[in-house]
Amino acid sequence: MPDSQIDTDRLILIRPAPEHLDAYVSYCASARARFVGGPFDATKAFEKFCAMAGHWTLRGFGRYVVTLRDGGRAIGHVGALQIDAADPPEMTWSLWTDTAEGKGIAHEAAAAYLAGAKARLGLSEVIIRIAEGNIRSHSLARRLGATLDESAVAPGWMPDAVTYRLTL
Repeated sequence: MPDSQIDTDRLILIRPAPEHLDAYVSYCASARARFVGGPFDATKAFEKFCAMAGHWTLRGFGRYVVTLRDGGRAIGHVGALQIDAADPPEMTWSLWTDTAEGKGIAHEAAAAYLAGAKARLGLSEVIIRIAEGNIRSHSLARRLGATLDESAVAPGWMPDAVTYRLTL
């Protein structure tokens, strides 16, 4: 059974909630969303946030909102999604603000999520799809222990994606 919250030294990872929507909409409207097909208008951002929240109901697990322990401000999301049940879950992360970048937050959040993913969710492997030009995310995937899958085909919605595999 997935935890409703994961704590780290600096972060609290919690399920998406209405109070996180405004920060997510701002992220989606920004240039930061370029590596995930954005920027997106407010309507599309709302739909994407609803999908993030609803994934928990449909699959029993999902992505957490990354919040700072000192104040609870939402600064990103992390976790696995699984659009096609025949495929391994896809590990994802995004920081929603430039000010969160370069502080090890994405690594801390992803490592905390993955540390318990096998026990909590019964996962043995995840894939990680990253836009070709997203250098920081490529570095993080390798730091987490993922290896490049050169035979993987990019999905239609992200034709420049590079796929990594990570055994848990």
